[in-house]
Amino acid sequence: MEISTQETQFKGSDGQALDDFLAYPKDQEKHPGVIVIHEIWGLNDQIRGVAKRIAGEGFVTVAPQLFTRYKHVLTERNIESAMRRIWSIPPSKRNDQETIKKAMEGMTENERKVVELLFSQRQKLQETMVKDLLACKDFLNSFERVKKDVLGVTGFCMGGGLAFQLATIWPFKATVVFYGSNPTPLESIANISGELMCLYAGEDEGINAGIPIAVEALLKHKKSFEIKVYKGAQHAFFNETRPSYNEEAAKDAWERLKSFFKRHLV
Repeated sequence: MEISTQETQFKGSDGQALDDFLAYPKDQEKHPGVIVIHEIWGLNDQIRGVAKRIAGEGFVTVAPQLFTRYKHVLTERNIESAMRRIWSIPPSKRNDQETIKKAMEGMTENERKVVELLFSQRQKLQETMVKDLLACKDFLNSFERVKKDVLGVTGFCMGGGLAFQLATIWPFKATVVFYGSNPTPLESIANISGELMCLYAGEDEGINAGIPIAVEALLKHKKSFEIKVYKGAQHAFFNETRPSYNEEAAKDAWERLKSFFKRHLV
């Protein structure tokens, strides 16, 4: 299906203009809408590519740049540099504030600013991103080419956790989580009203530690969900620009995502 694309803006939760990428079929019909939430790298060409692929299947997609407020600091280059420092820390210590603080002593000013925003102030950033995503949902829902309230959401890594969180706040009809963390509080899973699919990498210890309690909560509250764990795949297996890309897992996940949205966004 032929698509049109635009670099546009929407009003964030406080009225600030935030950047986004919009993609939609060229026909004049109304289509379901899907929010595509980026990884920790921000809105880049890889995420734009995902948004275009989903749009080509008959959906209106919007991929917001959740880092617009911090665009002079949270550039992809700065994030890459800072994350190399973080990855040098043992996985079990990456959420320890004292360990992070010590690692920051040897960082450049830009690297320190990135780590402060993405790690030290993560809770505050998370809350802002959730509010902005709800504003993005309103923007998508009001777009003339979208079937009102027939919305889905998907996200990757950081974006996967945000997608999971959004599903507990607004009644998205379909949510696809790629290796994302559980919503907080966990009991908010009780609020999910739409269909849920979670796709995980087999070699992703930190994220996968949360799967059992998520499943327990989903079963407790009688939610409709699907879970797939790709044995041998690493975190971010869907991103073809990263060393962890796994072609077999990515192809299967893509087919599952397409089928899921086509079944439930009607």
